[in-house]
Amino acid sequence: MNLNKYVPLALLALTLSAGSAFAQVKKKPVPSPKNKPGAPAIAPKSDVLPVDQSVIIGKLPNGLTYYIRANAEPKSRAELYLVNKAGSVLENDDQQGLAHFTEHMAFNGTRDFPKNQMVDYLQKAGVKFGADLNAYTSFNETVFQLPLPTDTASVFEKGFNILANWAGYVSFDPSEIDKERGVVLEEERLRGKNAQERIQQQTLPVLLNNSRYALRLPIGKEDILKNFKPETIKAFYQDWYRPDLQAVIAVGDFDPKRVEALIKQNFSQLKNPAAEKPRTKYSVPATPGTAVKIVTDPEYPYTIAQIIVKHPGTVTKTTGDYMQQVRVQLFNQMLNARLNELLQRPNPPFLYGRTSYGNFIGDQDAYTSLVVAKPGELEKAVKAVVAESERARKFGFTLTELERAKQDALVGIGNAYRERDKTPSANFVREYQANFLTGEAIPGIDFEYNFYIGNIYKVSLADMNAMAGKFISDQNRVVIVQAPDKEKANLPDDKTLLNWIATGGQNVTAYVDNVSSEPLLAKIPEGTKVAKQDTDEAIGTTTLTLGNGLKVILKPTDYRNDQILISGYAFGGTSLASDDEFTSANLASSIISGSGIAQFNQGMLDKKLAGKNLSISPYISEFAQGISGNTSPADFETALQLIYLYFTQPRKDKDIWDANMEQTRAVLTNRGLDPGSVYQDTVSAVLSNYNFRGMVTTIPRLNAATLDKAYDFYKKRFADASAFTFTLVGNFDVETVKPYLEHYLGGLPSTNSKETYKNMNIQPPAGVITKTVNKGVGDKSTVQLIFSGDYDYNEANNIQVDALEEVLNIKLIERLREQESGVYAPGVRASYRKIPGARYSFTISFGCAPENVDKLINATMEEIGKIKQNGALPADIQKFVAEEARSTQQQLKQNVFWTGYLASSSQNGENPDQILAHVSSLEQITPQTTKDAANKYLSGKNLIKLILMPEKK
Repeated sequence: MNLNKYVPLALLALTLSAGSAFAQVKKKPVPSPKNKPGAPAIAPKSDVLPVDQSVIIGKLPNGLTYYIRANAEPKSRAELYLVNKAGSVLENDDQQGLAHFTEHMAFNGTRDFPKNQMVDYLQKAGVKFGADLNAYTSFNETVFQLPLPTDTASVFEKGFNILANWAGYVSFDPSEIDKERGVVLEEERLRGKNAQERIQQQTLPVLLNNSRYALRLPIGKEDILKNFKPETIKAFYQDWYRPDLQAVIAVGDFDPKRVEALIKQNFSQLKNPAAEKPRTKYSVPATPGTAVKIVTDPEYPYTIAQIIVKHPGTVTKTTGDYMQQVRVQLFNQMLNARLNELLQRPNPPFLYGRTSYGNFIGDQDAYTSLVVAKPGELEKAVKAVVAESERARKFGFTLTELERAKQDALVGIGNAYRERDKTPSANFVREYQANFLTGEAIPGIDFEYNFYIGNIYKVSLADMNAMAGKFISDQNRVVIVQAPDKEKANLPDDKTLLNWIATGGQNVTAYVDNVSSEPLLAKIPEGTKVAKQDTDEAIGTTTLTLGNGLKVILKPTDYRNDQILISGYAFGGTSLASDDEFTSANLASSIISGSGIAQFNQGMLDKKLAGKNLSISPYISEFAQGISGNTSPADFETALQLIYLYFTQPRKDKDIWDANMEQTRAVLTNRGLDPGSVYQDTVSAVLSNYNFRGMVTTIPRLNAATLDKAYDFYKKRFADASAFTFTLVGNFDVETVKPYLEHYLGGLPSTNSKETYKNMNIQPPAGVITKTVNKGVGDKSTVQLIFSGDYDYNEANNIQVDALEEVLNIKLIERLREQESGVYAPGVRASYRKIPGARYSFTISFGCAPENVDKLINATMEEIGKIKQNGALPADIQKFVAEEARSTQQQLKQNVFWTGYLASSSQNGENPDQILAHVSSLEQITPQTTKDAANKYLSGKNLIKLILMPEKK
């Protein structure tokens, strides 16, 4: 359930944290809070936080700020950013949307890169448009990102010239502006013209109190985007793209002194305007009392309530600020752990609930409760989420809760500290960007770690128990309800809603913390010894075969200091379930993974694992079952214990089953209201040839599922360890981990059943098919074109398919976006598989105006026809080869790549050493091979067109 799609943009900015004996601290209820937000507590002594000495911070005479840091992760790469303190709040009335439009124009012609030459140059250097080369515009800033290789000096140094072109030399060619209008309007169409946008237009003025922020959404106004004159956007650029409002951030594998010289060389000539406009800092005025807004829409599928108490914004600059940040983190984690426990009841009071304190829009903080109600149960949901805040206010937290939260916080900061020499450059960029935009301190991980260690245990229970009272208030508060039109009769009026909030915590009692002191595993299994050991020196792997038949592929690496990735599989999956048991089988792994383990329910297990850096989950897919997870080296044995228990003692929890069934029914009830969901359900149905196994489940099928069937199927799938192959990649020594593997994986039961998957032939139908879905009132359409068929799976063919995918992607961006101005982001996705049957597919997708559907489909087919007739242009092949070579170099230094690759090679029976020849094999791609591939895979014999159109009027 992707609820983020339905949550207002403002609320998505918040950071939400979550993590038998009886431990309870008895407290008397405290009085109600005063009717205004309280100021955050500040430590008595508060020193300014230091600046990390590893970053060079400077300022040119023209006012441009720069941040430079040498960092070798990833190797031979750098992140270059241009940050502008210029966003949509600075627009004049006739410029609404032009801050964002300016961002677009930076890629459509500058002094040194006319038209699309910049994108073309970077693609040839291996930089992918959209995935690597990108930008965003917000209320207060516009940020351009440019990741570059540093092992090619000319390309790397040209990057600073590109940033300088963005900073002061965008051309604003009138013909390019007119072409880009359609692209920006299509971006607005893609993100909007839906229930969320219609609701947002009604709620944001209330949420942001009719402030400048409410009136300056970055996307702007459609009539302005269609009709503005070039001089209007030029005026915005000249006023606000100026060096005293700009920063260059460079982090990567380079010589900092050379980078500093390049910044001075490229940016010193930039000038501030003679009549410089003051950069106004806009705020959101406080709302007296509580503002309520209840909004419905015919296409909105959920009933959501939000309670937002706004507070003055805070920026972490001092040690006192930092301590308050730590306390807020602990508070959010403990409160949301309690809300998570409510979801583990047989009849949860809501579908989703979160409460947290954090940053908000417009230099504000906010204490925000968000709850998604079941249909017809808004009162129950609102009162439940309010009750947990009131419980914390009246009775506080327990000592055991606070200790667990501290342990988890220490795990997070400890992991960052141990990985300090492996921190990706992009992480540093985000810190320096925040420092430039808001003044957020950048003390560095060494200081932060030591500060945490030295101060977190000074945070007392009394400190924590005072926080809810400071956060909760009925002043400067906004309450918003969003719901489907069909729920109107069940919705309260303003007075009733406020009464629910006021009485939500009326009868709460102190929280009881159920914990267990029992060990996860009472006795270490005897296990079996290694029966066979093979090594592959070419890629640095060791393969062990244990006495029970289970295989383990081990690849020790030094790519991360505090990480071991674990993946295990055996063939079978839901393909072995009968039609009658399929729905139960399909639910089995998610139910079991949320039910705890052995004698521990999920809540007790979460508490037992507090302070440990690991995650282990079972899964069952269509053709396999297995385990996926990660752990730190320190928690490796605990991870193996969890794996052992998921095989041997999975937990059957009726409460979890009932809660999941009820929640899934509630989600399915209104799924048909959302046009996007109806369309995707149709896509799933058509592409699975209406096999119910490939479609979204129905309530009748859900009602026929049982816990007994799910549990029994799970047990059968994990009964035979001899069928399993595990892959471990990360920071470990083979000889050191071998005894642990022998005990825990070697101790798993084995039956030598030699089961494998069944090919259920769930695949797209043959032939040419067009299916149109008419759903939704918004003026928008979605198109998918799917080419598919049987496939000869081998590395040579795979490379040609990958090349054709990227070539077609380049051509469709050029044609549909740049030439036709008809789409924002066309996508091409090629996939191929060997299991359960060798198949390929190409999916071309885009959103557009309904009246342009046929024209853009025809344009797509024309571009495919050109490749089928002539093959790819050598320049486009060069772009693919450069991008693929760069990405392969990076992937070969990533644990996550090796884990997936080694498991996939094992499943497909391939030689994993072939990855070492992958880059050289790119030479096989020629115009002729792409022509042959296009004629073979895009012949059109098997083509499905799936189109979403608005409802017919």
